[in-house]
Amino acid sequence: MKFILSRHLVKDKIPLLAKRGFKISLAQIKDTVNNPDHIDSESDVPKIIASKNFDTKLILRVVYKLEDDIIKIITVYPAEKGRYY
Repeated sequence: MKFILSRHLVKDKIPLLAKRGFKISLAQIKDTVNNPDHIDSESDVPKIIASKNFDTKLILRVVYKLEDDIIKIITVYPAEKGRYY
């Protein structure tokens, strides 16, 4: 699968999260999509939200669209464990 990152994610979201102490890499984003602990494909159709444990208190949530064989990553955000699943 080919991954495409949104302009919002690259220019705004990743730098903002890094300033707030939540540093994530492209490898972590891809791993969350490819090996999620939980997938929500119902609450924001046609978008899919993949979640994966990040540390003892947080999960990483990745919002993406699947278009043919392309995964378009829209945004990512941390969330407290237990909030979504």
